[in-house]
Amino acid sequence: MEKLLQYALTGLSAGSLYALVALGIVLIYRSTRVLNFAHGDIATLSTFVAFSLLSRQQSFVVALAGSLATGAALGIAFYFVVLVRAQRRGANLLGMVILTLGLALVIQGVVVYVWGAEPTSLPFPISDTKTYKLGAVVVSQLSLATIAAGLVGSGLLYLLVQKTRLGLAMRATSENVMAAQTLGIPTRLVLGVAWGVASALGVVAGVFLAPALLLDPFFMLDPFLKGFAAAVLGGLNSLPGAVVGALLLGVAESLTGAYLTIAFKNTLDCVIIIIVLLVRPEGLLGKEFKERV
Repeated sequence: MEKLLQYALTGLSAGSLYALVALGIVLIYRSTRVLNFAHGDIATLSTFVAFSLLSRQQSFVVALAGSLATGAALGIAFYFVVLVRAQRRGANLLGMVILTLGLALVIQGVVVYVWGAEPTSLPFPISDTKTYKLGAVVVSQLSLATIAAGLVGSGLLYLLVQKTRLGLAMRATSENVMAAQTLGIPTRLVLGVAWGVASALGVVAGVFLAPALLLDPFFMLDPFLKGFAAAVLGGLNSLPGAVVGALLLGVAESLTGAYLTIAFKNTLDCVIIIIVLLVRPEGLLGKEFKERV
């Protein structure tokens, strides 16, 4: 039983960061119906910005703020400079998805050019080796910080979406853009903010994942795929579903690696998703998307 709790806690730690990635994917999809395949690469570039600041003896607060600002600015700039222009010229959803793939490739090239392709470690103030004993469970300082980051990020997004006028505008825009425009909501600005917030969530995940992984231009590829899988599992139009799906995947991965084999971890994710989507095609907490034509 003690081992089960230990592995479950490890899974929750990983799942909390997958949740931040999944929330960013779902937030953009709900707002624009676009799957952002550059989500992980934006987080990668921003994490390298944090790496540069920490390497220059800046405080963690400054490094985190700089990386968040970089990610949010990049997401907003991509929306206004690229996607808005593409929409005005009649680009369809598939075309806009291809544009996000193009952004991912551009970012990868920039990261390799500026920081190189050699793996490096992120100088992080929170230890991965210092541990605390919580009853029968041993947890590292980094795992606690990771869970806290997931809770804070998810909680702040909930407050933004549910308790502010901006959040109300975001919900109205995601439901019906034309109706929101009729009510006087500046939908372009709202959607730009959604891209910025979503990118910032991915950056938080990247910064807290980097200490446990070697930092390289592709270190966010696997977390992005896990976050995407969690978003599909929970429902691409459901923010709570993204959190539930991510935590389920994190715990399932940890238990599978412990009791079966590490090689089966990624396979299990796919099996769970296939089973759930066969029963509920819209995901665990997702709703069927209906659009009037």
